[in-house]
Amino acid sequence: MAVIYGINAVGEALKARGRAFEYVAVARERHDQRVQRIIAECRKHGVAVRSTPRDELDRLAGRPSHQGVVAVTSEKQYVDVDDLLASRRGQHAFLIVLDGVEDPHNLGAIIRTADAAGVDGIAIPERRAVGVTGTVAKVSAGATEHLPIAKVTNISRTLEELKRKNVWTVGLDERGGQSYDQMDYNMDCALVFGAEGKGLHEQVRKHCDFVVSIPMLGKVPSLNVSVAAAVVMYEVARQRRRRQSTTEATEERRKTK
Repeated sequence: MAVIYGINAVGEALKARGRAFEYVAVARERHDQRVQRIIAECRKHGVAVRSTPRDELDRLAGRPSHQGVVAVTSEKQYVDVDDLLASRRGQHAFLIVLDGVEDPHNLGAIIRTADAAGVDGIAIPERRAVGVTGTVAKVSAGATEHLPIAKVTNISRTLEELKRKNVWTVGLDERGGQSYDQMDYNMDCALVFGAEGKGLHEQVRKHCDFVVSIPMLGKVPSLNVSVAAAVVMYEVARQRRRRQSTTEATEERRKTK
């Protein structure tokens, strides 16, 4: 079994119905509206609710930052790369591949931004990287329950698999000779981000079709990986919204002629 905690993480897991719930524990002293909504959602889906002392919640969650709500559930269900491609939301596929992100706060932040920016799914490595833990679920504000996530054995092989499926791979690396906003992302693409402090492994970098960088105008040479990922993800989203708006305007003009 797994433990997830925090009002948003537990609430979104209840809505998504992607996990089996053993029970949801709620702090005895919490009677506010947000917690009452969690309890109502539990009753709606037949999930047991336990009124629990805060020190017991601290023990369950392994930390005190649970906001008075902790759920004991099944593990996060991972998918494979084909499932990520099958989850395409728009005209073009939009995937994220993470090359060894180890900090759960960074992974949670990336997942939360990815869901907001319209990403179809994320691939993470099985080893030497963090998976979807309770902390990741909380930091993602529950986005882990809605975004398909694949665990893969080898990132370089995954990139080659994506290429065979006509997905262009774009790595972010401070050595990239092209600025991230000079790329045209109106294509099936996967953004590839490296680990904290290390960036992309050399073999992974070599398997990318393009390598781009974010111009740094200050003294610090790089951004935190979750911040860098957000910058590039929203550039992809911006370009695609602009292309869609242009296409819709052109179609509208044709109809009025």
